[in-house]
Amino acid sequence: MSSVLLRPTADAARELAHRVIGGLGNRWLHTAAVAARAARLATVVPAEDREILVASAWLHDIGYGELARATGFHPLDGARLLDRHGWPARVSGLVANHSGACFVAAVHGLEAEMADYPDEASATSDALTYADQTVGARGEPLGIDARIADMLHRHGPGSPNAAVAHLRTPHIRAIADRVQTRLSAAL
Repeated sequence: MSSVLLRPTADAARELAHRVIGGLGNRWLHTAAVAARAARLATVVPAEDREILVASAWLHDIGYGELARATGFHPLDGARLLDRHGWPARVSGLVANHSGACFVAAVHGLEAEMADYPDEASATSDALTYADQTVGARGEPLGIDARIADMLHRHGPGSPNAAVAHLRTPHIRAIADRVQTRLSAAL
């Protein structure tokens, strides 16, 4: 394990993400676009969280990489990889909980493992989820409902995502409403 990063940076996050998922084509395009979206959303989080937001955006899908894969549940696998690499617990927690991961974790029977990563339910976690849920699988901008529909189509009707869509979708929409309210107030 590398030394603990006392102050995570977006540059260090981008470098690690590139090493782990840079060769994954559309996954990399999505990740880069989510990080760019997060940078544009930085005004809705406290100034001291802006770098953490963008770093977490670069790292949010790192669990899809072969180096991270253990449980097959990318938010948890990514958080654990970050732990092994000395990233702050807060960044690991943001990655573990992005986009309503807790709902899907329950279907996988991973609630106990996810308990190691409490959801901070903050403006920063909201902004990360909003960035992820407004960028499509190939890095294209999408509205919340289009992104959810695309994800459900890609994963299929029998998927864990589909099984919890009735819980996760309202959760994601509520996050989107909060972020849009913060964006309006920041103008």
